[in-house]
Amino acid sequence: MRKIKIVSILLEASLVALITLSTGCNRSNIANIESRGKNIICFGDSLTKGKGVVPEQSYPAALAKMSSFPVVNAGINGDISPEGLKRIKTDVLDNEPLLVIIEFGGNDYLSKIPLEQTVNNIEEMIRAIQAGGAMVAIADISNSIFMGEYSLEFKRLSKTYRTIFIPRIMEDIVANSSLKSDAIHPNAKGYQIIAYRVYRGILPYLNQNSIQRGQQKKILDSSRTFR
Repeated sequence: MRKIKIVSILLEASLVALITLSTGCNRSNIANIESRGKNIICFGDSLTKGKGVVPEQSYPAALAKMSSFPVVNAGINGDISPEGLKRIKTDVLDNEPLLVIIEFGGNDYLSKIPLEQTVNNIEEMIRAIQAGGAMVAIADISNSIFMGEYSLEFKRLSKTYRTIFIPRIMEDIVANSSLKSDAIHPNAKGYQIIAYRVYRGILPYLNQNSIQRGQQKKILDSSRTFR
């Protein structure tokens, strides 16, 4: 009987390995894919906060309706990356992050903060979040009109630090008045589009995280039966 249980556990372990391989090497390569956090933290400026709409229409609120994980809105209107870096412990690391979606750069660009400084600040955010055990996603707000150099740098950071990269979340919104509440910010429909793009970008990694956590727990539970 004991041999049967051991064989069963080995088969379950093999199943975990096969599932991980089948989901793709790139997904497995994301740092902290096995994160044990509880919340998705949306960390950024007014695009995250939801300027121009009521809180229930922000992109994090729309994302919360799509995701099985709780979503925390850690956006502040007008925030720049140096100020975001200062609040990363209280607003992000102290909130049990599973995955942190970083969305900064727009106000840095408008405030003429040097790109190198913005990139350094984002890099420090990534390092702090990953050191705390959470996954990171970088939301790229560039589009075909402006901030292309930011996108290139954010892609580089994403590759270096093995983060999720969500490209051009504002594409086709910036130039479409029917999707905006003012010259810059989306309206409810625009934020819904951003939420969908973010969700589509992070879903494969949330699924893999759930698979790894669930299968590992099942194996551990099975191992207790013959101790």
